[in-house]
Amino acid sequence: MEIDRIIDTAFEPVSNAVASVIFYSIPLLGLEIKLVLIWLVIAALFFTFYFNFINVRYFTHGIAVLQGKYDHQNVDGQIDRFQALMTSLSGTVGLGNIAGVAVAISVGGPGAAFWMAVMGVFGMSTKFIEVTLGVKYRQHGSKKHPEAISGGPMYYLRAAFDQYGKPRLGRFMAGLFALCCVGGAIGAGGLFQANQAYQQALIVTGGENGVLSERGWMFGVFMAVLVGLVIIGGIKWIAAVASRVVPLMAIIYIVAGIFVIGLHYDAIPGAMMTILEMALYPEAGIGALMGALLMGVQRATFSNEAGLGSSSIAHSAVKTDQPVSQGMVGMLGPFIDTVVICMVTALVIVISGAYIESDGMEGVALTSRAFESGITWFPFVLSATVFLFAYSTMISWSYYGLKGATYLFGEYDIVENIYKILFCFFIVIGSATQLSNIILFTDAMVFAMAIPNIIGLYLLAPEIKKDLHIYLRDINTHP
Repeated sequence: MEIDRIIDTAFEPVSNAVASVIFYSIPLLGLEIKLVLIWLVIAALFFTFYFNFINVRYFTHGIAVLQGKYDHQNVDGQIDRFQALMTSLSGTVGLGNIAGVAVAISVGGPGAAFWMAVMGVFGMSTKFIEVTLGVKYRQHGSKKHPEAISGGPMYYLRAAFDQYGKPRLGRFMAGLFALCCVGGAIGAGGLFQANQAYQQALIVTGGENGVLSERGWMFGVFMAVLVGLVIIGGIKWIAAVASRVVPLMAIIYIVAGIFVIGLHYDAIPGAMMTILEMALYPEAGIGALMGALLMGVQRATFSNEAGLGSSSIAHSAVKTDQPVSQGMVGMLGPFIDTVVICMVTALVIVISGAYIESDGMEGVALTSRAFESGITWFPFVLSATVFLFAYSTMISWSYYGLKGATYLFGEYDIVENIYKILFCFFIVIGSATQLSNIILFTDAMVFAMAIPNIIGLYLLAPEIKKDLHIYLRDINTHP
């Protein structure tokens, strides 16, 4: 523990400096609004209008593409469309869907759930363009493994600035994104997820008197081995595991939620009215409305990662010769993550009335209490769900960080192997320590990815609009 404190204390000034820049806030109506949040929200609204509400108009088409109705034979790629979407979702569907929703409601009231869903719908448009660009500008960068694909903001950022005659700026922006991606993957994808999974496992095994007390390193080694066995096989193994784990954990969680909601079926109409009324006509006036709106938007944005560019890295490996078609699939992610799974959590919390007992900000404890109102043994289910959520997030973010590392240092086996060993090592560290300042630093790095990424999206938006027009013309001509 002494080593923990030494590391944490030494890192504190660096962490605070970086977080103060990335999470810089401005006061408005008595609330602190993060500028990075405004940056993400403006992008989501802009791309929704710019692409003429593609998130609504082509929602069913995206489902049809996911089902393979528009697939071609013998096309470049390593994984199928479903695997790409599940890999992307495994990185976003996580603790934010359990604890993040609870935080939003405990702070912003039930109305925050409505604004979460709204922001999830708008975020679909941002996800569409970044996934499309990820597939369009992907590359085969490894001479030793020519079949391997690398894609993501690093590549389309460089291309965007090249088109505007600023290649040096493009390389800087791409490098900045890749660096933040590596740091964010190791910290937010490894350290934090391992730490939270251990904490929940500790609770259900007896807490300080349980078998796991003071044995976080053992839990970390177990997690590291499970992650290592998958990531050693690259994107194909990651996608294969994600395509099984993500549907399983989502089904378990949604079924449990529907069961609790069903037990309180008579309260459903009242709960829905409470959410709408608190979102649009709060009794406490404009301040409460803004509080619910901002908290809902913040948790939704932090949950589905639309605008961070991370999902485009996973989607880049898909088997397709039509980038726009995978963009249609990619935009389903925020809907599943924020509108479906997050809303299940929100409805359980509101219908059960558990939020009324809340005193200040609450996270997973509020969600657990809400589910426990219908399922007394739910904390054990929640532990299993948290474990699966954390595990799936680890394997996906390990891949994102890997692609950032190989972009920076070259697509060599030694680079990949060193990165994978370090990633697994930090899983053990995350389980065994409380390095809050390092986690804050890496969390800031994750959201720093949005700064160069969204600049690239704006620069390349006209190009994707032309590609979309051609794609829609072709599918209407040859349905």
